[in-house]
Amino acid sequence: MLGDERSRILIVDDEPEITSILHDLFADLHECTTAGSAEEAIEQLHANTYELVISDITMPGMSGLELIPRVKSMSPNTVVVMVSGMQTVESAIDALRLGAFDYVMKPFDLRQVEAVVKRALEHQDLIVSKQRYEDHLEELVEQRTAELDHALNSLEDAYRSTLRALTAALETRDLETHGHSERVVTYSLRLGREYGLDSAKMKALEFGSLLHDIGKIGVPDLILRKPAKLTDEEWVLMREHPVHGQLILRGIEFLEGAALVVGQHHEKWDGSGYPLGLSEEEIDICARIFSVADAYDAITSDRVYRKGKPYEAAARELDEWAGKQFDPAVVEAFHRVPKEDWATLHAQSLVKKRDEFEVSRMVRMLESQLESAVVT
Repeated sequence: MLGDERSRILIVDDEPEITSILHDLFADLHECTTAGSAEEAIEQLHANTYELVISDITMPGMSGLELIPRVKSMSPNTVVVMVSGMQTVESAIDALRLGAFDYVMKPFDLRQVEAVVKRALEHQDLIVSKQRYEDHLEELVEQRTAELDHALNSLEDAYRSTLRALTAALETRDLETHGHSERVVTYSLRLGREYGLDSAKMKALEFGSLLHDIGKIGVPDLILRKPAKLTDEEWVLMREHPVHGQLILRGIEFLEGAALVVGQHHEKWDGSGYPLGLSEEEIDICARIFSVADAYDAITSDRVYRKGKPYEAAARELDEWAGKQFDPAVVEAFHRVPKEDWATLHAQSLVKKRDEFEVSRMVRMLESQLESAVVT
């Protein structure tokens, strides 16, 4: 035991004179309990904790050798010393193999017994110290891990807020698709969960969906906001926005997966998309999932020139283009999502956008009031 605490010793032997001798030998320095059989020792171990068990090997009923694994199972930190009256090395070896720390032979020299017990208790001290250190280290690791997780989550939330602000700013250039990025993120994540993406892919899908049109920064307003049909030359410039987007995100490590969505969200399953003409599995899975979510949003959302179509019409159109524009497996995942879920996600995105608009309106109002106060 550490410090001045008295060690607890359980002495097990079917010969009362042996237990009495050992009890008297150690009682001044340690708390000693005796048991006349292995079965009685097990009862004692259920009721109390012992640093050391000294047990005879040969006893009626359960033997001392059978007792060793029971002790180690019930109290892994307890050290076992065996006492044997058999003048054979084999019994001692068997005891050590089963987990005993040491052994003494009958008739024994009391000084030898004292030395063995001293070593056994020192060994038990080391076991407990090691366990305490490991427990402390484990707690420290858990604490540091929790702190790191919190810091990373806070950083990720900050990234997410910054990217949403950037997306909102971009959408002011293209009023026709106002709120589109927020909706398509919601749809993409639901579809990604249904498809079975892991957490890393889900983050790539989230950020990629949010930033999919960031490359439109490089498209002139005359083209981006043109109310009429684009010319062939203008379409060439418009179709460069996935490449612009990838270049913007190049070198940002945490957006590597998102950059694939940005660069490939206009690729098609049959290879007829742009900018690279990728096909099938060559297209990143997150980009394939986004493509279906993006199309669903485009079909069901109102535009200046038309009303959004219902879920049924969107589902039919996705089926029609499965294997051509869309990955058939992703379209299958779309159908596994209940129709009611899509309606709920749409309603939630509207509420979220309304709340964000209200907060923005209040901020602008407060800023205006502060400016007026300063002037006054």
